[in-house]
Amino acid sequence: MRRLIPAALGLALLAGLNAPAQAAAPGHIRVDQVGFLPEESKHAYLMTSSGQAGRFTVVDRRGRVVLTGRAGPDRGAWNSAYPHVHDLDLTRLRAPGSYRIKAAGATSAEFEIAPSRNPAGGVLGFFGLQRDGADAPRTPSHLNDRAAFVYDWPEFTGPDTDQIKGELTRIGGPVDVEGGWFDAGDYLKFTHILAYVDTLLWAAQRDGKAPGRALRNEAAHGLKYLDKMWDEESKTLYIQVGIGAGNAEGTFVGDHDIWRLPEADDGDDAEGHQFIRHRPVFRAAAPGEPISPNLAGRTAAAFALAAQLEPSPRRAARLLDQAASVYAMARTTGVERLVTSLPHAFYPESVWRDDMQLGAAELALAAQRLHDPRAGRWLADSARWARGYLDEDQGDTLNLYDVSALAHADLLKAMRAARAEAGGTGRTAAAGAAGGTRAAGGTGAGGGLAVTEADLIGGLKAQLDLGARRAATDPFRAGALYDTFDSVPHAFGLAATARLYRSVAGDRAYDAFGTQQRNWALGANPWGVSFVAGAGENAISCPHHQIANITGRPATGAVVNGPNGAGLFEGGLGGHFEEMPPCPAGGVDRYAEFTGHGSRFVDDVRSWQASEPADDFAAIALYALMLTST
Repeated sequence: MRRLIPAALGLALLAGLNAPAQAAAPGHIRVDQVGFLPEESKHAYLMTSSGQAGRFTVVDRRGRVVLTGRAGPDRGAWNSAYPHVHDLDLTRLRAPGSYRIKAAGATSAEFEIAPSRNPAGGVLGFFGLQRDGADAPRTPSHLNDRAAFVYDWPEFTGPDTDQIKGELTRIGGPVDVEGGWFDAGDYLKFTHILAYVDTLLWAAQRDGKAPGRALRNEAAHGLKYLDKMWDEESKTLYIQVGIGAGNAEGTFVGDHDIWRLPEADDGDDAEGHQFIRHRPVFRAAAPGEPISPNLAGRTAAAFALAAQLEPSPRRAARLLDQAASVYAMARTTGVERLVTSLPHAFYPESVWRDDMQLGAAELALAAQRLHDPRAGRWLADSARWARGYLDEDQGDTLNLYDVSALAHADLLKAMRAARAEAGGTGRTAAAGAAGGTRAAGGTGAGGGLAVTEADLIGGLKAQLDLGARRAATDPFRAGALYDTFDSVPHAFGLAATARLYRSVAGDRAYDAFGTQQRNWALGANPWGVSFVAGAGENAISCPHHQIANITGRPATGAVVNGPNGAGLFEGGLGGHFEEMPPCPAGGVDRYAEFTGHGSRFVDDVRSWQASEPADDFAAIALYALMLTST
């Protein structure tokens, strides 16, 4: 829940950051703390309080100098304490090994040059920590979800709060919604998030350089839960398990009102904890009624991607039919506010054609694999949604709220596969579209699709250019925005998009840019922090995550939001629960001096604004790392 301050985080907000003033060091070196492949472009950054940069050296673990060079031109100021940032070009360093950079009296964190360097395995492990239900590897939790009751959508006390007005109204159940993954540092479960995550896990299995059984098993775990959230018989999609906050009347509490381990919930009989013990379930629409198209599209995509990888033709056909059934329920006319979560402000998605394009593209690819005659219809559908997206919705890059980059790449694959098939059979790529019709606008791969391959490649390029323009003027070459939510997943999304673009366009022009976005997320940023727990010697260490905080076990692989708008911290970091062990000790903000460009980063368990990990963050990081790390 990164979009609003939960009203019932309860308890008093802490005023200020309690950080003593510290004199700025003369300089710091920022580098990707995981490292580089030998052939990649390699850049680090020297941020200084003076304009004197001079030369730099790179030393190995034995202290031997292996590279020397001169710092590049001043890339601009970060803040008043560090008005100069210089590029350090390490590209000539190709020999495998572990190294540090020295310049202007500063020494960098260690990094590696290695033929295969991939922290994706650690990120995948985070999903094990997030598992709910009987398959949770630590301790089974929320087994009461096996017989949960369905409730009508609640009314909230305001548009930007999760506090509920009045009582919840039961309308159905019981239903089995046990399993899945916790959404973030809390214990809510959202279909909007889980479908996106599972889609990326299956895509990583399909597209990644080194897929494995563990990745496939985790994707299957997510799909098992989606199968529960979609009731085929009644055509009902359940969207949420649990509530964020209690009600204004104080008769019940919600997930964000207490800090505890998840296995405590099933037996929690405290007064007002009825919806902690027996969590409510909410649905996207009444049974058989049209479903918000963003939900229908991304849920269909997850089932269809699994169908592309399922070795059994019979099971693959069943998955394809499930995907088709969800996809067919989408409301695509008269679309008003999209359904994501309750409240909508948790995840305020506003575009949906990208989800429908992705769902149809994955359906087409799965149908092509299974020689299903519906492939042409879904191909035409995907092209039509792509045309709408390109004409109406462009402006974001790959992340939870915009999946068009993956949709463009996979639609291109389906178009090329159809063209290859047409070459062998004499049929057009659009053959099989409903009623023999052809989508208008353009002459696609088979003559009649609503977009061309050039349109889709251009759409990918436009997203990369948006990030590249930002990076060109940023001292640390960040293509994402620092002062808003989701900067880290946007950075990983740009890294993934650079590889998707290369794969479909055969053009390596954005390779260096994509590498720089991964570098930024893994330490080459103003704070010198790897935003992936356990990846690098100065990685995030105090995530806003209940299990990790209470047990004291590291949340290895957790990916956090990273920097956020400085104004979000003006009222404090968040609620401090009695059960919350302080982290860091003393509550000192050691990154305060690096606040700049309207953004702030705080590594503190209370800092939901910056240090809360989330499944969608981890999923896009894993996908990007699987594409770029070997």
